[in-house]
Amino acid sequence: MSLLEIKKFPEKILKEKTSPIEDIDDHIQRLIDNMIETMYAARGVGLSANQVGVSKRLCVIDVSAVEGENKPLVVLINPTIIEKEGAEKAEEGCLSLPGYTTMLNRAERVSVQGLDRNGNLIVIEGTGMLSRALQHEIDHLDGLLILDRISPIKREFFKRRFNKSRKSTANKK
Repeated sequence: MSLLEIKKFPEKILKEKTSPIEDIDDHIQRLIDNMIETMYAARGVGLSANQVGVSKRLCVIDVSAVEGENKPLVVLINPTIIEKEGAEKAEEGCLSLPGYTTMLNRAERVSVQGLDRNGNLIVIEGTGMLSRALQHEIDHLDGLLILDRISPIKREFFKRRFNKSRKSTANKK
């Protein structure tokens, strides 16, 4: 296994809708293992394939460290949300936007259908952090970032801060 580079905003692949996986071959199995290792190394709770430069509909999620419960690692291939219920607002961050967090509204409970790494059809019910992580990662697979879910004013504030940070970094080189 090996660590993969996590793509950062504003890389183009993060804004593109991913392609479904047709064949769960050895390449996909290695990608899953590398994504899991990368997610843990980055101390994230989820990671989508496009965040590591692969435009495929695949994500891995493990909320056990945050939830304080022994919840299983989730591997989802070609996931889709089939049901949403309720609403809750909570702070959210993203490995592709290091250092940035914002309050976001998400469904309180979701049902997601997809395939596990063996190609078996599964349905996952999520509440709390798992619901949030499922929605966040599926957003990635649809080419959406948390920036796309905030108000235009907050987005403009983020862009100004981001551009200022880039200029500061460029001046130090």
